Amino acid sequence: MRTVGVEEELLLVDPETGEPQALSAAVLARASRCEEAEQPPVFQKELHNQMLEFATHPQTGMGELGAEIVRIRGEAARHAQETGCAVAALATSPLAVRPSVSRGRRYQWMADQYGIATREQIVCGCHVHVSVGSDEEGVAVIDRIRPWLSVLAALSANSPFWQGKETDYSSYRSRVWQRWPSAGPTELFGSAERYHGRVADMVATGTILDEAMVYFDARLSARYPTVEVRVADVCLHADTAVLIATLVRGLVETAAREWEAGLDPLDHSVSLLRLAGWRAARSGLSADLLHPATMRRTRAETVVRALLAHVEDALADSGDLERARASCAELLKVGNGSRIQREVWERTGSLREVVTTCVRHTQV
Repeated sequence: MRTVGVEEELLLVDPETGEPQALSAAVLARASRCEEAEQPPVFQKELHNQMLEFATHPQTGMGELGAEIVRIRGEAARHAQETGCAVAALATSPLAVRPSVSRGRRYQWMADQYGIATREQIVCGCHVHVSVGSDEEGVAVIDRIRPWLSVLAALSANSPFWQGKETDYSSYRSRVWQRWPSAGPTELFGSAERYHGRVADMVATGTILDEAMVYFDARLSARYPTVEVRVADVCLHADTAVLIATLVRGLVETAAREWEAGLDPLDHSVSLLRLAGWRAARSGLSADLLHPATMRRTRAETVVRALLAHVEDALADSGDLERARASCAELLKVGNGSRIQREVWERTGSLREVVTTCVRHTQV
């Protein structure tokens, strides 16, 4: 069974006011003192000092993956509390923030190169790694999962506010993320050789620093033998993160089987894929999405069911089908993080209350 790992970015906030706090260095210092010396560090610094990143171990069981996400979120909360802040699984800050870029050559290069796009890029995502047997298989997977990634973005949407204002988007994080020059959907590659050639050409322009700065919606990891899917907002609840990981593994396995069977990928243009991504960011689960097969507006519930049907065999073989169906049904009924944030805002009229409520939800 393919292994799955998750990387999550969390926002550091004042537990009383909800305002983002530039305390990542202090949180990381405390975490490093508590981590076992023989284990690789769980927490890492991110582009901005108001953010904290962690990565799980590769897992084969979704129950184990979920338990690890909950455990690490709890550890992050304890380390943050000791330094006078709290962690929130929010993809953007509802309250106004003046981000401060972390120290380091790489981050300084980005600030110099991209200007305000770097300074304002305080967004938190959820990245899912799924193991593949080779780069050739990985690129075949990337080519075949492209149309379905917008559905993952809609399910995970958790960023309706930006700099103290309602954006009218469910995932405004994804719109901010698109400011990076290498971000977004890709054309069909057809082979690992063509994929690596395209990446080398991009690095050779000098517009990006290295391969790790290729921010495709789905890419070959520069560090691990995995396909890395990068479209999701950080999810308010750990259960939603597990659902996204489950669906990503299902998509990877389904695509690999299609490749082995000689089935061609859907040849949607990048232009249409961008529109699908925009529609998912705008609507989340609250209105129509673009159907991955037809690229026509379709009810969100119908599109989610189409995704489940597409990966049904893979999920059944891994024992994840019923849990994925139940999780999707719950999201469609109760709402994703974006809907929950808006409900708090509509009830209280306080963005501070939105943040403090989400701090509590982060460890549920």
